[in-house]
Amino acid sequence: MSLLYILREGVSGMRRARLASFTSITALTLAVFLVGALVRFGWNAYVVGESIRTQIQMEVFLADGSTQAHRIVESRLRLLPITASVSYVSKDSAAAIFRREFGAEGAPLAELDFLPASYRLTIKSDVRSDSVAGLLPAIREIPGVADVSMNMALLMRIEAVLDNLATTGAGIGGLILLVALVLVFNTIRLTIYAKQGIIRAMKLVGATNGFIRSPFLVEGMLQGVIAAALAILGVWLLFDRVVPTYIDMVLAWPMGRWYYLVGGMSGLALFMGYFGSRWAARTFIKNVTVGSR
Repeated sequence: MSLLYILREGVSGMRRARLASFTSITALTLAVFLVGALVRFGWNAYVVGESIRTQIQMEVFLADGSTQAHRIVESRLRLLPITASVSYVSKDSAAAIFRREFGAEGAPLAELDFLPASYRLTIKSDVRSDSVAGLLPAIREIPGVADVSMNMALLMRIEAVLDNLATTGAGIGGLILLVALVLVFNTIRLTIYAKQGIIRAMKLVGATNGFIRSPFLVEGMLQGVIAAALAILGVWLLFDRVVPTYIDMVLAWPMGRWYYLVGGMSGLALFMGYFGSRWAARTFIKNVTVGSR
């Protein structure tokens, strides 16, 4: 019986304060939608950045020597903590690459056979540029290594862009969620003020604060469920229908699966609805006293 009462009162609370509930649901929807859109856009920006990052390879040029000496260099490179993969580029392959990149004008230079053999080292995705820079002197000291070349400036620039994107997105998302949480708080507070007489009567017959608070928690969670559904629909329409219409590309779901972001948005909306209503209910119900007017 008490469970039915709690559910019924939670729904009726939204009906009684329709404008306040509409405002709260709208704020929650916009907040969760914007956070979901930021996450999906940020994920795709991260994937693009990592794709560019993996193309920045370290080229270790080899001094003239035997095949065995070159293999020793390769084994040393593979043991480095920054190494994801190592590929060998022979002198003939280097000349062919030179011809392809510089065309007919570079052919005479390629015939001079001045290009050394090398190893191209791909850096692990979780390795920062400062770690790479710290190992460059040690790599140059490996016997059989003539020189080392890497576009460190580009690597550092990509890292800075990704870091700024993550920091800015987190700041904007946090501000949006805070505003929505305050609106939920105010909605439940107004509902409590409107029902002060009922709350006093319930306290007179022995109802606990926890029991009185329960319908308001249900109300907040119902607002979260509605907001989650609307926000998820909005993200899907934006990235899977609107964006592909104007841009010839589809922004992927984070980690390649739709349910990660959908689950996160649903949990976020429910948490905000629950926490905002609990915050307001705990704050104001205890201030409603039996003897007050």
